[in-house]
Amino acid sequence: MNKIDQLFSERQGRKLLSLYFCAGAPTLESTTNIIKTLNRGGIDMIEVGIPFSDPMADGPVIQQAATTALRNGMTLAHLFAQLKTIKNDVSIPLVLMGYLNPIMQYGIEAFCQSCVDSGVSGMIIPDLPFQDYMNTLKPVAESYGLKVIMLITPETSDERIRLIDAHTSGFIYMVSAAATTGARKSFSLEHLDYFNHVNNMQLRNPRMIGFGISNRTTLQSAQTNAAGAIIGSRFVSLLEETKDAQKALDLLREALQQD
Repeated sequence: MNKIDQLFSERQGRKLLSLYFCAGAPTLESTTNIIKTLNRGGIDMIEVGIPFSDPMADGPVIQQAATTALRNGMTLAHLFAQLKTIKNDVSIPLVLMGYLNPIMQYGIEAFCQSCVDSGVSGMIIPDLPFQDYMNTLKPVAESYGLKVIMLITPETSDERIRLIDAHTSGFIYMVSAAATTGARKSFSLEHLDYFNHVNNMQLRNPRMIGFGISNRTTLQSAQTNAAGAIIGSRFVSLLEETKDAQKALDLLREALQQD
């Protein structure tokens, strides 16, 4: 069974926490240690960012991490090589998150094969057109047992949400706001109305809420209104500050206890 399916089938109502970081930052060889630290630290799922020179959906923190990673020499081939070395040490799902250009350059078939070879369970490609997903990526990913996770935002139509729900599996990534990534102190009533609206659609796929989660208030709002929360910018900034995965995780847990 795909590890993403296993995670959601076995959670039994427990609220999940997924963390994002950019491969190759703060150092080129820090990726595997970060993953192993999060794996033993009780995190439920890890999104590993593929650095790209034009990360249009990301805020300044993740943009800077991507710039650092590229300067450090991180490539998709190097990332897969790193992940292979810890494949048998990681029990939780790994999801690669990156833009379409590097994946197309690598080759879709080769990318999916490398995902399987390195223990990756799925992928998130923010700029992947849905029609291209249906025609090109979906058949290949499914043949390799991989999940392609789609994003929805407050601006996504109900029709589009139901289309995504019908043609994907694993989970749906609910972007909290139609903006770039970055921390916020709380979610507005408009955000909460959006969460409630999607919940009332009774979709078959579980949802994870991301973008803007950095404290107890936003974490509780996300976990109340979905299967769990995804945290990126806050953890990435702590990694940059501390240069130590365990210290960054400890500080994040402290921050998530505070308003």
